[in-house]
Amino acid sequence: MSSLVKKLKDTVTGHSDTSSRNSRHRAAVLYYKGEHLKIESRKTPAPGPNDILIEVKAIALNPIDYYQRDMGFALSSYPVVIGSDIGGIVTSHGSSVPSSAPKPGTRVAAFAPTFHLQGEPDRGAFQEKALIPASLVTPIPDKMSFDEAAMMGMAIVTAWTGWWAIGMPLETDPSMYATDKKALLVWGGSSSVGSAAVQTARWMGYTVYATASEKNHEYLKSLGARDVFDYKKKDVVDSIIKTAKADGVRIDYAYDTAGASAQITEVLKASKGGRIAKVAEAVPLSGNEAKVDGVDVTFVTASQDEKERDAMFSFIMNKWLTDKLALGEFVPSPHLEVIEGGLDALNKGLDKLKAGVSGTKLVVEL
Repeated sequence: MSSLVKKLKDTVTGHSDTSSRNSRHRAAVLYYKGEHLKIESRKTPAPGPNDILIEVKAIALNPIDYYQRDMGFALSSYPVVIGSDIGGIVTSHGSSVPSSAPKPGTRVAAFAPTFHLQGEPDRGAFQEKALIPASLVTPIPDKMSFDEAAMMGMAIVTAWTGWWAIGMPLETDPSMYATDKKALLVWGGSSSVGSAAVQTARWMGYTVYATASEKNHEYLKSLGARDVFDYKKKDVVDSIIKTAKADGVRIDYAYDTAGASAQITEVLKASKGGRIAKVAEAVPLSGNEAKVDGVDVTFVTASQDEKERDAMFSFIMNKWLTDKLALGEFVPSPHLEVIEGGLDALNKGLDKLKAGVSGTKLVVEL
């Protein structure tokens, strides 16, 4: 193939190993654990066979970001580029990316799996150009902003990973879930993961109960929760148990985004219908949690097998989320707040997130 023909082919398909050869972009780089991110110029990478290169337009912040910045969580060496949630535009893609993947110029939401890739610099979200596996990119509707797109990746991947971790099948047909007279509890429903868990559980057909601050109750009901309980009240556990009994449902599953396994266990022990109730625990377990007969608590983590993990990610982003966004059946949530200042504002945004926010997703625009 002549160089001219190859250049023309690359222009049409978006496959290129030369488009980024002489390009550079700005990135927020972490050189040592506990330091602040430093803005510098990096060489823009060319996509590998299964990668999509994305021009980043918005970045949403997550707790794992300051865990990685401040504590070196899941990082084996430095320097690194961290960050997980992206809204942006496809620039180019690798030679083995499926033809069904978003083409160059497509507006997308993407999830950078820095936890699994240990902060590999080319693949973190905290930069102007990032390589993302094709299995973790989904096109967004025209009416959706980049800010909204950036809110979804970590939330929906973590929510579905939790359901998978406690044995739920990955299905695109909600009738495949046996949900008759069954309810599901999401503790910490106003977080981004919690609100995604509420929406996915309701889509499956479960009666959904959630906990949140009172100011977020109506919002969670609009996302599909039947009842929402104030976790600050002393009688919250009894209230959930009584409500489930009055509704004629049993609670066999729960998703914990707030580290409330003790309270959740009380609810499930009293309300479960089957022999075993299961909890998807998104907060790292200490190992000192009390064991309760009939309740299994499983930490939310994806498969350690790369092919199995990639297949799950593809189901979530390439199939389920793509379909639901096209139908308007999934809402980026919770409410968003923009942190002004672009990449230079990432440290400020992470410090604000670490100090505590409720029912809000912090987003940095580029």
